[in-house]
Amino acid sequence: MSRYSKLHTLAANALAPCLAFSLPTFAAEPGILALPSTAITSNRDNDPISLATPLPAGSRLNLSAMDTPASTSSLSAEVIEQRNNRTVQDAVSRSPGITSIATPGDGNTGLSARGFTGHGSVMTLFDGSRLYTGAGTQTFPVDPWMVERIDVIRGPASVLYGEGATGAVINVIPKKPFAGEIRNHLRLGYGSYDRQQLGLDSGGSLSERLSYRLTLNQQTGNGWVDRGDSRSLAMSAALRFDATDDLSFTLAHERGDAEPMNYFGTPLIDGHQRDSLSTKNYNVRNDVQRYHDEWTRLNTDWNLSDAISASNQLYYIKSRRHWRNAEDYTWNSGLGALERGSFLEIKHDQEQIGDRQSVTFDHSLFGLSSKTVVGAEYNRIRFGVDSNSPYTDVGGDYIDPWHPAPGYFHSQDPTRPQTHSTTRTFALFAENRTQLSERWSLVTGVRRDQNHIDRDNLVDGNRTDRSLNGGNWRAGLVFAVTDELSLYGQYSTSEDGVNSLLTLSPSQQKFDLTEAKQTELGLKQLFWDGRGEWTLAAYHIVKNKLLVDNPDTHEKEQAGQQTSDGLEATLELALANQWQVSANASVVRAKYDDFDQTVGGETVSRAGNRPTNVPRRTANLWVNKGLGHDVEAGMGLRYVDQRYADTANTRSVPGFTVVDANLGWQVLPDVRLGLQLNNLLDRRYAATAHSGEQWLMGEPRSYFATLDYSF
Repeated sequence: MSRYSKLHTLAANALAPCLAFSLPTFAAEPGILALPSTAITSNRDNDPISLATPLPAGSRLNLSAMDTPASTSSLSAEVIEQRNNRTVQDAVSRSPGITSIATPGDGNTGLSARGFTGHGSVMTLFDGSRLYTGAGTQTFPVDPWMVERIDVIRGPASVLYGEGATGAVINVIPKKPFAGEIRNHLRLGYGSYDRQQLGLDSGGSLSERLSYRLTLNQQTGNGWVDRGDSRSLAMSAALRFDATDDLSFTLAHERGDAEPMNYFGTPLIDGHQRDSLSTKNYNVRNDVQRYHDEWTRLNTDWNLSDAISASNQLYYIKSRRHWRNAEDYTWNSGLGALERGSFLEIKHDQEQIGDRQSVTFDHSLFGLSSKTVVGAEYNRIRFGVDSNSPYTDVGGDYIDPWHPAPGYFHSQDPTRPQTHSTTRTFALFAENRTQLSERWSLVTGVRRDQNHIDRDNLVDGNRTDRSLNGGNWRAGLVFAVTDELSLYGQYSTSEDGVNSLLTLSPSQQKFDLTEAKQTELGLKQLFWDGRGEWTLAAYHIVKNKLLVDNPDTHEKEQAGQQTSDGLEATLELALANQWQVSANASVVRAKYDDFDQTVGGETVSRAGNRPTNVPRRTANLWVNKGLGHDVEAGMGLRYVDQRYADTANTRSVPGFTVVDANLGWQVLPDVRLGLQLNNLLDRRYAATAHSGEQWLMGEPRSYFATLDYSF
């Protein structure tokens, strides 16, 4: 039986009993199951986010999740705050099938989805626009205080956003100006490890046609590891001018300055994790990890008529990053000491200017109701790297792992300009939704990309360039069984680079983009008069043209293949007596079908092995309860299965289950007290692996108390 047949059989077996099960039979009487105060709501207008809410990340046609032939989910600002999510990535990892693989090297923002990992396969957008990733690193957006909502579309989405979107796309939507009376929200917070927060959110109308939104958030902390100080400042400001009822302009600027905790992990001793080392910091005393990001946008929205509308976003992005650390710590059992090495200093200087124009038409196609979006997108990205490459320092410092001496950064290689690249991208795209009948609709899309990379080696003066062109499409069929139940099937394609486009080396520039194809089946249902919803998705993805080692020449060639099969399910319930349940789970079987590596001069096959940082199973549960007297409590569980830290699958990182909780009390109509408890059971666990011999541990049990004042 083929993989496609297995997938279809699996989906059919899963869907059949679900369709046969009549949920409304078990519903309580209307009026009893009122939505509790902890319902998922929009921070701006308090409209519930549900399967019926438009989902910009899933399509530019402004379709709801119910009408989108893909697995999608959304998180509001209130939910992010209630679930103890300190970063955007923490919030996203509570959605189905998404796990964090964050390390300092990727800006602490790397994610894994559907068997594919990193920024090269899991794309992050900000307000619908893409910040191109250089050297596998992205450092914005991170702070959730400026976030109004996060949309997630799982599976290949290159037809919407270009190369680099095989696993998933995360669209972070910032808080935006709104019309009406000016409202202000002030937050003061204090918690474990001297964590402090001062946040402000202000917005409203300045005049009949002018409105604004301003958010500021400052956080500091001493960290749960030695010498783990951190600080950050995030700002978002937007001004909207409604020139007419049909034409509006929004000028927005976001900025992030961060110095995160300079923690590169805890070493294993003879292959075992020791709790006594979990709070030790093995980095040097004069370490540096500093990020500065700015994002300026001008959005224009114009309704030309009842049937035609247009939108344009012109944006400028700037990122400056600096690392100076000793990053690797290896136990030497013979000496009974820890070797500290990899003294790296790296600087990134990135600028991106881009523009995206789209036009939407409501029209008739062969007598059928139809909606079409056509558009174009252009980006120019300049990326410069300074470093102390070629990192030829041999050996390092030998230190006592239980009493590590901080020491100082030292390297025989000077930090100097290394490379500078200019990447230009141009894309044409189109999407269409046609209502074939009262119940059937067809959603299609096509995109054509042209990418050109110019790379200058500033050390030896060499220059290389390469053009990489791509094309992707998707077709999805949606069947509305009822107004509240839909089935869908989708076929889509995507492309990823063999590395970040901006930093392709001369040897990598000769390779084409990798190619992926996905088949997905699923269902979505609202029930109990909108008080509950659930989704189920089954998918099969094949990715070709992976880089592997030629067994004869031991050189790289594009002959590898990876497959990924999985199931994802979600459930949202608003029950009687102010109970609310949010749950999701995923199962993925990802493996290399054809993948060879050279080890010690010999070619070794990794066929059948699972890719690194990919757990088979993940699950999330969050339960909220209104306790009366304006008090509510919540408790959540997050489960991540075991993962491998190498392609040989010889080094594994154990799975973990973490329990969090919160408590909220609306003391006065404008005053709210909150208490967040993270890692309630004080579980010692590895959040991700820096390497097979070095794990980044999760934060121990901690608390964070907040005071919110609205005026």
